[in-house]
Amino acid sequence: MSHSVAAAPLIGRDEELARLAGVLERARAGTAGAVLIAGDAGVGKTRVLDEVAVRAAGAGMTVLTGHCVDLGDVGLPYLPFTEILGVLADDERFAAALAAHPAVDRLLGAGSDAARDAGGRLRLFEGIAGLLADLSDIAPLLLVLEDLHWADQSSRDLLRFLLSRGILQRPAGGAPTHRLAVFASYRADDLHRRHPLRPLLAELVRLPAVERLELRPMGDAEVARLVRALRTGPVPDGTVRRIVERAEGNAFYAEELLAASDMEAGGVPSGLADVLLIRFEQLSDTAQQVLRTAAVAGRRVEYDLLRDAVRLPEDELESALREAVERQLLVPGRGDTYSFRHALAREAVYADLLPGERSRQHGAFARLLAGRGHPAESAAERAHHYRESHDLAEALAASLEAADHAHRVGAPAEELRQLETVLDLWSSVDPAARPAGEGIDSVTLTLRASAAAAHAGDAHRAVSLTRSALAGIGQDTDSELAARVRYTLAGNLMGVDSLTAAFAYSSEALAMIPAEPPSRTWVWAAATHVLTARQIGDDETALRVARQALRVAEELQLVDARADLLISLATLEKGGRRTREGRERLAQARELARQAGHAPVEMRALFHLAIGSFESGDLEESLPWLAEGLDRARSAGLLSSPYPLEMRYLQLLVLYTLGRWDECVKAAESDADVLPHAGGFTMGPALYVALARGDLGAAERARALLDGPFDWMAAMVAGIALIDAAAFEGDPEAAVERMRTAVAALTDDSGCRPDLTVRLAALALAAVADKATALRLTGDETGVRRWTDTATELVELARSVAGAGGDARPQGPEGQAWLARAEAERTRAVTGPDTEAWGKAMAAFGYGDVYEQARCQFRYAEALLAADRREEAAAQARAARETAARLGAVPLLTRLDTLIRRGRLGDPAPDAGDRPSPLTAREREVLRLLALGRSNRQIGEELFITGKTASVHVSNILAKLGAASRTEAVAIAYRQGLITPEATASG
Repeated sequence: MSHSVAAAPLIGRDEELARLAGVLERARAGTAGAVLIAGDAGVGKTRVLDEVAVRAAGAGMTVLTGHCVDLGDVGLPYLPFTEILGVLADDERFAAALAAHPAVDRLLGAGSDAARDAGGRLRLFEGIAGLLADLSDIAPLLLVLEDLHWADQSSRDLLRFLLSRGILQRPAGGAPTHRLAVFASYRADDLHRRHPLRPLLAELVRLPAVERLELRPMGDAEVARLVRALRTGPVPDGTVRRIVERAEGNAFYAEELLAASDMEAGGVPSGLADVLLIRFEQLSDTAQQVLRTAAVAGRRVEYDLLRDAVRLPEDELESALREAVERQLLVPGRGDTYSFRHALAREAVYADLLPGERSRQHGAFARLLAGRGHPAESAAERAHHYRESHDLAEALAASLEAADHAHRVGAPAEELRQLETVLDLWSSVDPAARPAGEGIDSVTLTLRASAAAAHAGDAHRAVSLTRSALAGIGQDTDSELAARVRYTLAGNLMGVDSLTAAFAYSSEALAMIPAEPPSRTWVWAAATHVLTARQIGDDETALRVARQALRVAEELQLVDARADLLISLATLEKGGRRTREGRERLAQARELARQAGHAPVEMRALFHLAIGSFESGDLEESLPWLAEGLDRARSAGLLSSPYPLEMRYLQLLVLYTLGRWDECVKAAESDADVLPHAGGFTMGPALYVALARGDLGAAERARALLDGPFDWMAAMVAGIALIDAAAFEGDPEAAVERMRTAVAALTDDSGCRPDLTVRLAALALAAVADKATALRLTGDETGVRRWTDTATELVELARSVAGAGGDARPQGPEGQAWLARAEAERTRAVTGPDTEAWGKAMAAFGYGDVYEQARCQFRYAEALLAADRREEAAAQARAARETAARLGAVPLLTRLDTLIRRGRLGDPAPDAGDRPSPLTAREREVLRLLALGRSNRQIGEELFITGKTASVHVSNILAKLGAASRTEAVAIAYRQGLITPEATASG
């Protein structure tokens, strides 16, 4: 050839490299940080990471790189971390650090039995975090994770743990973190709306030590520079212009278009695949054969495996590989491996294979992998190759083996995926060719898949799988298994709030097994039936069956079932879990469950202990139970199951209620560790904080919880937030409509409205009373009458649910407080502010709800002022203002300052100018605009600075105030008196 292609230079990425270099510099100084690097396929993520890795290594850092791989619907648990650990295991320098953390051995193929115990997953996560910390003590460490869009769920969970809890957290006392940086890349254009990486990215970018860096397409001038730099000789201007036009800022497109430009007769190909195949076809026949084989293996292939698959003499294979490397289609890697230079290149070559050729090659790889060591670790990969080669019997066996492996290493989502593959293949495989053994039948495997789905946090999938197991029951099915399927289905249906159906199935299960002779299956069927009867309000049946089943459990010495039944009885008898006696019984059940080693029952006991304390108004008492419950759930790998999810919500709710809002927000942002995405409702109290602090964007985040299948808790959180947001916005129509929608959604299929109705009605009544008050001032009697009628309707609804004058169970202190507020709001709507009603409401929230008490105190001050009791009004307003300022509740603070000023109740706020500010004058200007909700671009426009400069000021403000978000920064500034509502009111 008369010219050659030079190695790709790095052009147009100076700003991005400077940012990453800054993170590395801080990491070497002892402040850990992480960067999520986003960009479209081919935009240059790998090239930037390679450059950064070279610079980091040159500065004395240890660089470890792990890659995620696309294997279609097959997940390889922890693949990028397994790759990193393999590199460490091959290097004697790290032997002592590895030996200090034996929990990581399971990912190296050793000690997989250690994962059988329930706490194995947490120990694995903590072991890897400890290993990375130790490595960073030896030398500063850069951890690079490429192609997160292909990561399996277990790897995503482990990354979440490492960044939110494991290696970036600053220890107490302000000591430095670790000498560590984590750079992780992903294809932004691959992230469709429901891609599983999206919610994880949203969590991670909220962490203070994590930032996001987007690699945007290059500018035309930069692409032109790149094209000219790629050639050792001159490039015609016309060629440069056409490549710039077609590349659309994508560095890889530009490189491929240039490399192909000499081979074509009719101009540059319009499709990237055409370009890639034109280059591919310039290779020798042998090199093409090698690349086709490598494409079937995946993005990366070991030399030995490729050699055995391609079956060429070694000298011919090496010559072909050298040719592919020189043409920059393959890149040699660590450990005698070869990778396609870009995933798009591999995809294009793979897509060009003939179907028969593809199938044969997959079969060859499957057989080669089966003949190698570590069969369990390669099971998922073998299953993939067997499926693609249409060897269904071997695919079924390998998928079952992969499911067992995923179970051992604590990867429920991958276990579910493999079991679903097994079930999909089951009917297509001759019975004689299926694996044999106890529990290997379609019904039992389907039940096992439903358990994996529940463990992974997918309640609706668990229901559909258990229904499938029920449909598979035949005449010859063992009656105990048939009953187990039914009571399992009943339990899963309760998880998706299908209560009547749950009761029907638990009734069937109980009827299928005779009570005599006593059996474990009958006891658990009865225990499930107690729960379903309780859920539909049939307490009489629940009590009768629970007492009978408890006697049988004691007779059979079934300690775990006895504990479960004691929990049910504690909630059914003698005032239930709100009483001291009820909670003592729950504590006894908790101890029995612990002795039996039955973690799910222990979680249930701890949840009821916590919620019982909360409902009785003992908020502080509930926190230790919640802490114990969540710690136990982590150690047992049960964080995805319903009770721990609700405990996490309750923990944030208690912090919110007690007015410990910063703790609530920080816990919501940083304590995600290994929770499933289905637990989004647990963030609810943090949404309530954001809303109370004036972030109306919280309403949109709440509305997003309603996407997907119905979830009772998500509907509850969304209802609370959306009604309150409508009241903040002065929209009573929307508030009432959202209340009615929420109550209808939360009403069970027997027609019983939730206790929460009282709170929802009170929130909507606030908007109604505001509207009626405003219309009364304008003399619009028709409008006033309409809204007072609505207020009466809503308060009657609240009364009926709260049991005021009916047969419903009376509510605890929280419910009574919300009813008192509903009554006060109704009076305000009908006749105006009433001191007695608001005094009663304010006192009712004195059980511990700091913010709601302050809201009632504001209305109480307003009523006192209307009654000309000025001194009392001033005292109440001042006390409420102090609470609102401490909480950073900006809308309430603004209302109180307006009341104080207009009612001439004294100086509304301390003089912010008298206290020293950590902010510069320009930062205070930026902060004022932040409080008005301005974006960086809008701040820049108003202050005549660039959006980038505004972003720097915002980052400085967050750092100086110790805030994790813009909203939190504004709240802190209000509390510290750095800004006042008056300073932002004009905006």
